[in-house]
Amino acid sequence: MIGPIETFKMEANEHLVNLEAALLELETNPDNADLIDTAFRAIHTIKGAGGMFGYQELTNFTHHLESVLDKVRNNEIHISAELIGIFLDSGDLISTLLDNTQFNEDQKLLSDALLERLFALVPSNETQAQNTTCNENKKEINENEKHFYRIRFTPDKTTFTTGFDVTPILRELQSYGDYLVTTHISKVPPLVEMNPEECYLKWDVTLVSQESISTIEDIFIFVQDDWDVTVEQVHFQDTEEHPDRLGDLLVSRGILSSDDLEHALEGKQKIGQILSEKGLVDNSEIDAALNEQKMMRQLKQNKASDQPDSTVKVPASRLDKLMNLVGELVIVQARLNQVAHREQIEDINAIAEELDHLTTQMRDQTFSIRMLPIGTTFGRFRRLVRDLSRDLNKKIELQTFGAETELDKMVIDKLGDPLVHLIRNSIDHGIETAAERKETKKPAMGVITLSAEHSNSHVIIKIKDDGKGLNTQIIRQKAIDKHLIKPDDHLTDEQIHQLIFEPGFSTAQKVSDISGRGVGMDVVRKSIVELGGSVSINSHEGYGTEFTVRLPMTLAIIEGLMVMVGDEHYVLPLSSVEECIEMPSMELTQRSRKRLVDVRGEQIPFLYLREWFSTTGNPPAIEQVVITHIGEERFGFCVDEVIGQYQTVIKRLGKLYEGTVGFSGATILGDGSVAMILDPQALMDTANNGRSQPELRVVNH
Repeated sequence: MIGPIETFKMEANEHLVNLEAALLELETNPDNADLIDTAFRAIHTIKGAGGMFGYQELTNFTHHLESVLDKVRNNEIHISAELIGIFLDSGDLISTLLDNTQFNEDQKLLSDALLERLFALVPSNETQAQNTTCNENKKEINENEKHFYRIRFTPDKTTFTTGFDVTPILRELQSYGDYLVTTHISKVPPLVEMNPEECYLKWDVTLVSQESISTIEDIFIFVQDDWDVTVEQVHFQDTEEHPDRLGDLLVSRGILSSDDLEHALEGKQKIGQILSEKGLVDNSEIDAALNEQKMMRQLKQNKASDQPDSTVKVPASRLDKLMNLVGELVIVQARLNQVAHREQIEDINAIAEELDHLTTQMRDQTFSIRMLPIGTTFGRFRRLVRDLSRDLNKKIELQTFGAETELDKMVIDKLGDPLVHLIRNSIDHGIETAAERKETKKPAMGVITLSAEHSNSHVIIKIKDDGKGLNTQIIRQKAIDKHLIKPDDHLTDEQIHQLIFEPGFSTAQKVSDISGRGVGMDVVRKSIVELGGSVSINSHEGYGTEFTVRLPMTLAIIEGLMVMVGDEHYVLPLSSVEECIEMPSMELTQRSRKRLVDVRGEQIPFLYLREWFSTTGNPPAIEQVVITHIGEERFGFCVDEVIGQYQTVIKRLGKLYEGTVGFSGATILGDGSVAMILDPQALMDTANNGRSQPELRVVNH
């Protein structure tokens, strides 16, 4: 289980991401109140949570940041590029402070320098006074937007042992509006029985605030797994005549049953006195209800707003385990289908079909839990473009599209670094300086476009710039110098462009700290291929370059096409399959070192898997060529037989087989046997650049 401190660190990093995104948007939209509130809330939450876990210096530092942002919210300070820069640098500092509760010497010096820059922007008290009337009017306007909350929390018994302080939570709640607190001490044992390290207390808080229920719940996000916490928004209907009667409040709070209340009222005395004398309710419970009664009477009736969907945060490891169980269920389902097909018993067939339907629904729902919008990754690139463009004295705008496109969390986690390198490349080698762009009659502002969209079971990500593009002749000459191609090789521009993905390939005249030392693009492709994807490039000299990354939406279960080569089963990802064609006869021609199949006039290279896997025995009279689409290329795989579509649970290869070329994993079939999952990209690359084929097989269709 993830502890409160680990949860705090994860949540703090998420708030820092939100802070940075809001600040970067404020550069172009400085008057956006929602963005300012987002930045304020991020700092405010980090400050409050930091105090709970003993990060006192972090709390002090963020307190100053919060104060300045509060002045921004109240129009006492206006957003400027300098202020945004200070807060961006402060966010970077905060991210380094989460591992230790105390600043080291360097962090102390940096925090002092940042605060000195920050205080220089704070206006005088005279300026603040001019805005007082405006702020008071704003408060009056917002008075009708307040909500009524009933909050109860019981800390874990070990709370004090871990050094956790409840006080910051109460201060945080107080900062959100008018509140009354009741501390319940009925569970405190006699002194001789008390363990001073155990927590026996619980708290009731009645809060009137403009904040949403999700904001109130976020206060407890770091302790929700260990504490008993209830946050309830109380809605009042216009038809309620007496929503604030003490007895009704005690019933609604779950302290008293309706029967007990009716029985107590028979004496026609004050309800609090009756319940206390009969021992039905603790005095502290009555005090809490009276506090709520007092706050309720002060609050004007307002319209009840719909409560947002509740959310539950769980460790990613739990989702992985759930995904594995779903995978095993899919395998068992396949075995049942085989038995049902073999036995041909009507009842078994009906059950198998129903189970298949339920399994598919469960699989899809489990997938959806793991899916995250790719915008979480896109957001980090705005800061990257901003900082690097300033370092290189270039004017660059980053445009993003499709940030809501969802992708498996595991893919997103591993996608960041390859995309960072591609964007750095566009900034360093693609986009020209303002002077260079002026000479070519381009706008001074260069544009990098980052987009994402779904395509069947894949996500297509494009990184496009309007820079100078690739110089085909320079790339070709460099490839000849490195003996990657021969001077008399006839290659298209697209084939030449693909050479930049070769290990160690670079056309840069000097080493750059921005985009690397010429050893990165091959790593980019390798990283993407390891995710089951592909990357291609399209460039026009003088007009720009576009990288296209094609990735599977998930790495757990895929739809596959099962084939046979000899006696072995193999699986090809169905998303890359275009069509299957028969090969009834073989015409061996020594026209080139590659095999080609003619498909409606197009010569498509293919790999003869029987020979590739050194399969013994005679081939069938009619073989099949499975045509796949890999990046911008079409490539075929010749197999003995196509079995059909198969839902594949991907199992990682063991350490003994890791790095084996041509396989992306394995799967367990319904009969318990193992089938290897083929990696079309790796097989094509190896066939084209590595192992040669002695024969050419040409078939006309």
